[in-house]
Amino acid sequence: MAKQKKNQALNAVQDPVLWHDRKRILGMPLSFTVYEITDDRLTLRKGFFRTETDEILLYRILDLKMVRTLGQKIFGVGTVTLYSADQSHHTLELKNIKHPEKVRRFISSIVERERAKRGLVGREMYGTAAVGMNHEGCDHEGPAFVDVDGDGIPD
Repeated sequence: MAKQKKNQALNAVQDPVLWHDRKRILGMPLSFTVYEITDDRLTLRKGFFRTETDEILLYRILDLKMVRTLGQKIFGVGTVTLYSADQSHHTLELKNIKHPEKVRRFISSIVERERAKRGLVGREMYGTAAVGMNHEGCDHEGPAFVDVDGDGIPD
């Protein structure tokens, strides 16, 4: 009885999945890479024998890009690239997903909704813009611009 209540409590914590898909091979969902979006996060699970799960909070996504090669167009798939302020994934690719343009627009709208819900505006994201940037071509001296504490002021 106690075990059943514990399982019910764990299931109650899970958010409803708003979108999910798999990485596709020749347009068919044959891979072991799964993408899911809930109300506030994007989850990436990959692997069969060793499964790796990564999450990105949606409000931390800074920019989106979609690419469709000729082969992807033939099979009705595309790749959506997410650029984020996340420490573990500055760039995350949702490879070979169905309806990539619709997914890109959906992610964009849900990211804006999450930012509005949290009361974030552009200035909260200023310090994260330089995360992972290469400054070799710049003419300034010293270390690269890095906002360590996230207050929008370089430290």
